[in-house]
Amino acid sequence: MNIDKTLEELYSLTNMGIKLGLDNIKNILKLMGNPQNNYKILHIAGTNGKGSTASILEASLLEVGYKVGKYTSPHIEKFNERIVVNRKQISDEKICSYYQKIRDLIKVNNLHPTFFEITTAIMFDYFKDCGCEYVVLETGLGGRFDATNVCHPEISIITNVSMDHINILGDNLSDIAREKCGIIKDSPVVIADSKPELIAAVEKKTKDYVDVIKKYNNVKFKLTEDFKTKIYIDNIEFNLSLYGEYQINNFLGAYEALKKIGISVQNIQNAVSKIYWPGRFEIYSKENPLIILDGAHNVDAASRLKENILSKYKKADIVTIVSILEDKDRYGILKEISKFSDEIIFTSLEDFHRGTSGSELLNLVPNFKDQKIEDNIIKAFDLAKKTKKIIVICGSFYLLSKFKKIIQMR
Repeated sequence: MNIDKTLEELYSLTNMGIKLGLDNIKNILKLMGNPQNNYKILHIAGTNGKGSTASILEASLLEVGYKVGKYTSPHIEKFNERIVVNRKQISDEKICSYYQKIRDLIKVNNLHPTFFEITTAIMFDYFKDCGCEYVVLETGLGGRFDATNVCHPEISIITNVSMDHINILGDNLSDIAREKCGIIKDSPVVIADSKPELIAAVEKKTKDYVDVIKKYNNVKFKLTEDFKTKIYIDNIEFNLSLYGEYQINNFLGAYEALKKIGISVQNIQNAVSKIYWPGRFEIYSKENPLIILDGAHNVDAASRLKENILSKYKKADIVTIVSILEDKDRYGILKEISKFSDEIIFTSLEDFHRGTSGSELLNLVPNFKDQKIEDNIIKAFDLAKKTKKIIVICGSFYLLSKFKKIIQMR
């Protein structure tokens, strides 16, 4: 089976939706010899910031010389981005062979796993075969019933909690926090958010936790002209190559976890200046026009994008190209976008699972001075370029993926 056929079959499983519970993944991994028990794991949950935190952890562990696996989602351009060893993506051939192995196992044993469960099983087995010493593991959704939650981590990290996936995780912060805290086991916990709902949920599970917001309350920072974030802890400078005030909490969560496993400040300093994390305030082009890509797929992420934009630019300088999946708080996201952009072009993600058209989004518009619909992403981009403004493409990681693929084909 070639890679196209493999991925087509794998993606078709997304139509099965999300199944709560760990029985499927436990059964599959048991049949595979429980590969997840072969390395040390740093497990990350949270509404936003998981990917940035994972990248800081990965870079610092690599700086020391460990062999490091990293599992993140969603991907921007290629499925292979989800499963990485020492910053090298899994090959197409490996995806096919591991998928075939798992496919045979589930067929013989009459199991019916989801897309994410199979992807997670591939990852655990691949990292074992690669001889990884550390694995940086990001939950897909929630925590308690997430397929990654079969591991026994060295440290559990919770970045933050805010409203997202309310149809699955709950419609209030207490319920969402409880789901995220489902990753807590009998090992140390680091949290990078002081919301009382999260503190309460953590304390029901453990007393062995560090709230980095409280611990590092003297932290200072500076956002630089070249889209970096300088962070100062006790006069020690860290030049983080990720931009934004909100990245400070992500950094602190990773910093505390790294200190707990014995990584030196020097190694962390060296590592954080070399991080690249696409789709999170990504400067896609510095040429004229400046093009910024950001997933901004929930209200909290859109608010953080707003902070970043307004720290450098005026609202009148920005034109946004937007599409948002139907199960998101589309009005809430658009309301945040309206605070940093007067001009918006709605485009379509109808060819994606749960995608919407531009006209559907137009009906939800809060208040933009200039609003247009162009379902063709390239025509939308050409329209944006005519404005001679900074272009921000946001609202969904699927939109960023679609944009990058089509632009590269031009």
